[in-house]
Amino acid sequence: MNKRLVFALFGVIAAFCTFMLYKQANPTLQQLDFRMKDARFRIRGPVKPDKDVVVVAIDHKSIKEIGRWPWSREVTGQLIENLGLYYGTRVTALDIVFSEPQNQAADAALAASVKKAGNAVMGYFFREEQSVPQPESLAQLENAKLKLVRVADGVQNIPIQEFPSLDLNIPSVGAGALDFGFFNARPDADGLYRRSILLLLYNGDIYPSLAMKALRHYLGSEIMLDVKQWGVDSMQIGQLRVPAREDGTMALNFYGPTGSFTTVSAADVINRRLPKESLKGRIAFVGATEIGIYDLRPTPFDATLPGIEIHATMAANALERRFLLYDGVTQQYEMACIIILPILLGCLLAFAPGTFAGLGVLAVVTAGFGAFNYAMFASAFRDMTLIYPFLGIALTYLGSEAWRNLVVERKGRHLKKAFSSYVSPDLVKQIEKDPDKLVLGGEQRELTILFSDIRGFTTVSESLTPPELVKLLNEYLSPMTRIVLEERGTLDKFIGDAVMALFNAPLDVPEHASHACSAAVRMMEKLKDLNEGFAARGMNTLDIGVGINTGPAVVGNMGADIRFDYTAIGDSVNLASRLEGLNKYYASHILVSEDTRSQVSDGRFTFREVDRVRVKGKHQPIVMYELMIANMEILPRFEEGLTRYRSQEFSAAREIFEELAEGYNDGPSRLYAGRCAEYIENPPPAEWDGVYTAKSK
Repeated sequence: MNKRLVFALFGVIAAFCTFMLYKQANPTLQQLDFRMKDARFRIRGPVKPDKDVVVVAIDHKSIKEIGRWPWSREVTGQLIENLGLYYGTRVTALDIVFSEPQNQAADAALAASVKKAGNAVMGYFFREEQSVPQPESLAQLENAKLKLVRVADGVQNIPIQEFPSLDLNIPSVGAGALDFGFFNARPDADGLYRRSILLLLYNGDIYPSLAMKALRHYLGSEIMLDVKQWGVDSMQIGQLRVPAREDGTMALNFYGPTGSFTTVSAADVINRRLPKESLKGRIAFVGATEIGIYDLRPTPFDATLPGIEIHATMAANALERRFLLYDGVTQQYEMACIIILPILLGCLLAFAPGTFAGLGVLAVVTAGFGAFNYAMFASAFRDMTLIYPFLGIALTYLGSEAWRNLVVERKGRHLKKAFSSYVSPDLVKQIEKDPDKLVLGGEQRELTILFSDIRGFTTVSESLTPPELVKLLNEYLSPMTRIVLEERGTLDKFIGDAVMALFNAPLDVPEHASHACSAAVRMMEKLKDLNEGFAARGMNTLDIGVGINTGPAVVGNMGADIRFDYTAIGDSVNLASRLEGLNKYYASHILVSEDTRSQVSDGRFTFREVDRVRVKGKHQPIVMYELMIANMEILPRFEEGLTRYRSQEFSAAREIFEELAEGYNDGPSRLYAGRCAEYIENPPPAEWDGVYTAKSK
């Protein structure tokens, strides 16, 4: 035990050291982390972005056909006008700024086209260098600043980058614009672009980006900024919430390399070569993709991604809610991995018999975290760190194996007793790693207990010879046992023809009540197949009842030093057994307790309340449900009958139950019809609570 504690201690030390590095945000480690995160995009591969976001590219084809960039403003105006009027884009966002005049005629033509289109969100650019913007241009920008800000109590300032100057469109061109949005981009320290800037400060006011403005007009709602104590929390556009980092940026969930978006050539738009409905109702981001124009950004997917696709990526992420999250929940996951994984590895290494086994454990833990991290990235879109948990794992392994080889004399421990025939594979693995589990004693934990029993088994057994009876039982019990194990249960014991199984012991099984219900349904389905084979061979068919209950019980290895079983005891176990027996009374197949029913959250199963019963040996009534495997359509009618029964409307209830009993051969309905007949003849007392008292087990 002391040796094992040393291994765990290495894990604790590694977890502490790694957590301190994580809190300090070491720049070198951060850069390594960025690179490791980038690999996830390449592993995932390209995915198709939202079809409503398109890129109108000033590409090589357009440059060859129309000429060098920048084009005459009459040509650019025709591009904007065609997008808005001819092709019917909902929003045209321009990754272009017209900060200098060309000539009066050209500027007037562009201004007229922008005004005619009526849907152009024009771009501008913040800069560090001092410049004096035209007052008319600044006046136009007045409406572009953020108007709605919700600030939490105690916030003194918002940690958004501020710029002293900006390049704006000339007043005549900007006069007809729908709105304005900046197109600044900022790389990380290693030069790669991984984030989109959502907000910037200028002269005390907050301004949204080009992509945010495009979304604002596409969705038709104002932008609201939500600021918490730690900084920017999110931006809200109608029903769309855009989560942000505290500095007003958003991590981009890239779709792929250049060309991942639906991309059309600007020359084709100008010359109207595309189908007229091809861009209708979409957001069109207009910008340069031609290499010679030098608007290229290195990203995790592509070293030469056009800058316009960064804006498009942000907009598509928002429309698909495909946000790469780094919020408080993500940080909790990170910290849990940083702390738990080294300690877990240390504990596991304590049971590894040697270095090679230790390498296997290391590989499993490392691969497990890698797979979990990737799954969180690819499915839940959480931007969890990689470097810090891997560092904690590495430190734990190096320290533990050094201590093992230098101090500990290796011992091989193997457990030779076979448990796999009646215990879940998870338990076998746990016992192999920790033989100390095989000791007397136990623990109290919440379990789901399942009992199944063959109805009329005595009658069946009397018609068979002993060898035939054994063969029948083996054919029945073998598949039922496999079902229990496949549903992560533990086969507690066979009691003659009965099966007792535990779920959530000895290992934690999430949604153990659902696993037990799934096992019961599968047992009934398998029994149908078995009966077909029995009937074909001229044998008696079987019918079973299943009872399931969830509650606290004492579990552990119980017995004598020379003979013991892993089992459970307690009232919860007894109740499961009582429920199984009540199937005979209700002519049902699967009965579950209210505690089990309340823990089954998925929609795979259909339950109906059957009765409120005071079972033998219990004073408090229990609510009992049937897990239905057929005739689900009768549920509303049965519930109506049950309501009338409990309201002492016995004649009306009897009609309903007789209808269901005759039409669907429904056992509980037949039972209630009989009860109603009795109560019509002999009404219950006024204080009757509708509870049935079971007279036998």
